[in-house]
Amino acid sequence: MTRFLSTPDDLAALVPDGASVGLAKEPLSPIALARALIRRGARDLHLVTIPTASMVADMMIGAGCVRVVETSGVTLGEFGVAPRFVEAVKTGAVEVRDATCPAVYAALQAGEKGQPFVPIRGIIGSDLLANRPDWKVIDNPFAPGDPVVILPPIRPDFALIHALKADRFGNVWVGPRHELKTLAHAAKQSLVTVEEIVEHDLREDEAASPNLIASLYVAALAEAPRGAWPTAAPGLYPLDEAEIASYARAAKTPEGFAAWLGGLESTPRAAE
Repeated sequence: MTRFLSTPDDLAALVPDGASVGLAKEPLSPIALARALIRRGARDLHLVTIPTASMVADMMIGAGCVRVVETSGVTLGEFGVAPRFVEAVKTGAVEVRDATCPAVYAALQAGEKGQPFVPIRGIIGSDLLANRPDWKVIDNPFAPGDPVVILPPIRPDFALIHALKADRFGNVWVGPRHELKTLAHAAKQSLVTVEEIVEHDLREDEAASPNLIASLYVAALAEAPRGAWPTAAPGLYPLDEAEIASYARAAKTPEGFAAWLGGLESTPRAAE
């Protein structure tokens, strides 16, 4: 059964150092959960981005939570590079396992289905194979002489998810974000924050039921209003461009990042 916890900090306490954690790209970044992991002082996490990440990953890297980043890219988009990620790569503070978006999705679907590996095209001839010893080239068994790349499945220890709502039975509504369902199915456990918990059973709502992560896949859940801020929660609040621009400027240095993070943590949560 889904455990209903009081705060994101309670969820973060369930993630041991050294665990592999998966998170999806914006919108609905699990910022509140990332902040809780930072407060806990999490270390040596293996971060898998589905398939890319932005501010949430940069924050965790800057705070020293992450040892390995498996990703197709970490960037702040129109706000520039992800400064803590770039610095960590340059100094060797994190190990980067480079990927492509189709490769990440294919490997995640293999994890969802319990497959031992998944074949994919489009990588042969690239530099990725020289840097991913866990990716292998084999002959297509149905067409000898036709090489394909096989990837191991992605099965994170934990999926970190923020969503708009869940019901009191533990079912989580993700709207059109079907990759969040795939992530939850592939992960060994899913830790979820939501904007609100509703009393009615979302499985009985014809509009909501096709887009649920069933409670079977949700290990623990906590309500966290504005838990994606300063990224967007579509339909509730927009991307806070001023705050992300402020982060992009501050995080260019370790001192600026620490000051920004400290200022964020001193902000009353109800006012976020």
